[in-house]
Amino acid sequence: MKKIRKFIAGALAMAMLLSLSACGNSPKEPTSSSSKTEAAPSSSAVSDPDEAAQTGSGEKILNAGVSFNIASMDPHLDYNGWYTNVYGITEELFKLNENYEVEPWLAEKAESDGKVWTITLKDGIAFSNGKSVTAEMVVKNLQRAAEKNERFAYLSDYEMKALDEKTLTITTPEVYPTMVNDLASPELGIMDLEDSGDIDNSPVCTGPFTVSSFEPKGTVKVVRNENYWNGDVRLDGAVFYYMPEDDTKQMALQNGEIDCYDFVTASAMETYQLEPDKYQVTVLPASRLQFYILNENRLDDPVREAINLTVDKEAIASYLQGTVSAAEGPFGTNTAYGRVTVPAVDTEKAKSLIEGAGYTLNPNGFYEKGGQELNLNIAYYASRSLDTLAILIQEQLKAIGVNSYLTCEEDPDSTYIATADFDIALYCMIADKSGDPYYFIDSTLRDGAYFDVGGFDNDECEALIDQLKYEVDTDRRAELANQIVQIAIDDNASDTWACLIKLPSRCRESPVLQNTCPMTFMGSMRTPIKPEDCDEIGRPFSLPNIFKW
Repeated sequence: MKKIRKFIAGALAMAMLLSLSACGNSPKEPTSSSSKTEAAPSSSAVSDPDEAAQTGSGEKILNAGVSFNIASMDPHLDYNGWYTNVYGITEELFKLNENYEVEPWLAEKAESDGKVWTITLKDGIAFSNGKSVTAEMVVKNLQRAAEKNERFAYLSDYEMKALDEKTLTITTPEVYPTMVNDLASPELGIMDLEDSGDIDNSPVCTGPFTVSSFEPKGTVKVVRNENYWNGDVRLDGAVFYYMPEDDTKQMALQNGEIDCYDFVTASAMETYQLEPDKYQVTVLPASRLQFYILNENRLDDPVREAINLTVDKEAIASYLQGTVSAAEGPFGTNTAYGRVTVPAVDTEKAKSLIEGAGYTLNPNGFYEKGGQELNLNIAYYASRSLDTLAILIQEQLKAIGVNSYLTCEEDPDSTYIATADFDIALYCMIADKSGDPYYFIDSTLRDGAYFDVGGFDNDECEALIDQLKYEVDTDRRAELANQIVQIAIDDNASDTWACLIKLPSRCRESPVLQNTCPMTFMGSMRTPIKPEDCDEIGRPFSLPNIFKW
């Protein structure tokens, strides 16, 4: 058996805050989950709710604080499409619904005979310049994404052609059952490439908003798309201020400078919950995982199992005061492929396993063997709350007599993920990016995969992953995924997905902004702007509306 991996997955705490007080007259600056910092402009707040629905010009403008920023508005580059979706600029052929099921967006339907996918566009789809979206333009966008983004380079292996104005085909070398899932990726937003001379700053797309002004790695302003194909756009626009500091966002909201912001911390939630008539905090399920990998080259089976029996996800969730919740596996229980079970925390059994492996407690209260103390290297990077998780895991291990030390790296991929220099490695990624389990399973459990730095190696699992790759029946795919993950849990070498922490589905009764976006944009909205006015803002690439009333 090669190396083994253990997962403690915790979804990034995504809480959405709704303020029921007045809206600011002028935009302030938001924050989001990745990127560099920029100060929020000061601006006067309106204390009278009756004045808050509109700016001085009579427009309804949403002022949002976000934790993310991008250097370019080109959705095909890097992960930019995730953000242009949040801004309401781009849309894809397909998206995910609340149950992580793929449904059409710009497309009307998709049919497959095995290797040939036929995709039909909806009637009346138009770009913000009023031009119709054609099958030929969709093909050009997919080809461009394959050129510009290495994660989608595989699309260049497919034959894509437009049959008529509304129909295109994609022919693959082998059966490819997850095509529509891939086409729901936010990086595959559709632009008018014939009228997008400045794609980096103002791409011409199909979303309910267009770019008014864009400051690279800073503020983004959007205005209503007057040619939007999918009904009325009720907001006149929105301003997204980059605010990476939690305290800055909280202060801006409380001062009335912004209407909403993302990444509400546990302490902020506690503060807002003292004023339920003024603020609303919403926490919804997410697919982002914080997990850990156990290194089999350094840790024998009993010790790895003991670690998994010790890490208490419920205690972690409790400590983080409702910003996260414990889950059973890498996928949400609201999906057909999220049906697995994990052993309960059992610290007494954990101690017995360690002692059975020849360890005894030394005078300092820590286990040692042959005069060598068991001292684990917990590697992490200081983002996505991994620093907090590292400390909590360290304390839980200490309570049973396992010593450890923390190693913080700026870039995990070029350090401990690349070198496997760790005992326990923390990482964060999206497990369910497109409503299908294959991507995550193939990236983590397949022998030699990118995240196989712990080295899980199981012949039965390998065969089942091969089946999953080509299985076309959705129900059967779910069965295979559950079987694969359960093997990893039940095999003492790989054992449990020890702590997948997801956001609980929890929101207040009054209208709130709901967040189901992988980018985890949540925020607060003030009452004078009606809930239905915000439907189009912040919609994720393939998940339900990020601001959904």
